[in-house]
Amino acid sequence: MKKSNRRTFVKNTALGLAALSMPASSYSCIVGANERINVAVVGLNGRGMAHVMAVSAIKNGNVAALCDVDTKVIEKSSKKCTERGIENFRTETDFRKLLENKDIDVIAIAAPDHWHAPMAIMAMQAGKDVYLEKPFSHNPQEGEWLIEAQSKTGRVLQIGNQQRSAPTSIEAMEDIRNGIIGEVYYGKAWYSNTRGSIGRGKKAAVPANLDWELWQGPAPREEYRDNLVHYNWHWFWNWGTGEINNNGLHEMDICRWALGVDYPNRVISSGGRYHFDDDWQFYDTQVANFEFEEGKMITWEGRSCTGLPHFDRGRGATIHGTEGSILLDRNDYYVYDKKNKMVRNVKERSLSATTNTVGIGALDIYHMENFFNAISKGEALNSNAVEAHKSTLMCHLGNISQKYGRALQIDNSNGKIKNDEEAMSMWSREYAPGWKPKV
Repeated sequence: MKKSNRRTFVKNTALGLAALSMPASSYSCIVGANERINVAVVGLNGRGMAHVMAVSAIKNGNVAALCDVDTKVIEKSSKKCTERGIENFRTETDFRKLLENKDIDVIAIAAPDHWHAPMAIMAMQAGKDVYLEKPFSHNPQEGEWLIEAQSKTGRVLQIGNQQRSAPTSIEAMEDIRNGIIGEVYYGKAWYSNTRGSIGRGKKAAVPANLDWELWQGPAPREEYRDNLVHYNWHWFWNWGTGEINNNGLHEMDICRWALGVDYPNRVISSGGRYHFDDDWQFYDTQVANFEFEEGKMITWEGRSCTGLPHFDRGRGATIHGTEGSILLDRNDYYVYDKKNKMVRNVKERSLSATTNTVGIGALDIYHMENFFNAISKGEALNSNAVEAHKSTLMCHLGNISQKYGRALQIDNSNGKIKNDEEAMSMWSREYAPGWKPKV
């Protein structure tokens, strides 16, 4: 990491702090309206509002539209925006209308996982730049399609692995490259929370405020049930990708970045749905192990329902080398020597949330600004499509290994599963008629 990049992020840190301390209406007065990047945010019940707040706090950012298939969510989100001083935005329930609008430059996607790749591909093909919330894809094939679509269209595509823009994480990576803990060989990532049961869903009438057909979009159709919308879809294969992709992805991405590895050559996962007997289809307890040809390894431990933290943190990562270890999360990092003595600690100037369902914080501003700079100045993206695919694929492979209860042998040139047709059947998915992405 060049020193000039470090200076840039110190500057960005100060900018982020200033933006967080003033209303959006005041901040937007700093630049002329003709310099703004007009952003439409799709999916507003969770991470979408973090996108709204980041856009409104950044130079050149303008929230031009809010979109959600639930009119009550649009009403609630519009009220929040108005209270913050964000004005003159339009609202839509069908994102396809946004793609037709020539005044919109960017589509920021925070819709459910099954929508990420299809919506991003459609947006890029419509000439929009895209800020895509993680995970990068619902299945490995979509990751390959996204890379191809971005290459063909030439649009800017930033993925929401926002810790890649954390000044402390960037500095930690520089320390690692400079050998502060010797040769790195192991990364341990974790996530722990105390989620409750989602119960047994009952078939129910679709609420009048919800467009259930459009909510399902690319996914094969299922009847509406009362325990799916707006959050529990994460735990169903048809729409979600489980905790490993919902939260494990962040720290696994950091570990992969720190170790400098690409695709593993062996993946094995253990765990299950242990804590509750309910509709949750993925795993509340999971330990996934990824071995790399370079003699390196990454482990993720996920405990969705037992929140005992590691190192007093609900989430984080440790990186281990021949001369010491680094402990890091979204807000700081610690360097320890071989005798476990702390020799360095660097903290973020502004904090970000860690285990709630929205996770808004300074990192959203840094990451969104990097995206804007890529559009307007050609700055390198901190989380591009190729790198995002590698990290997201690790999570998919962990879930596939867990589902079939066996180790997967991986072609480390492309990440595909070797000599296992059954496991490779999950490389892609079935789509609702007319919704399969075309690249």
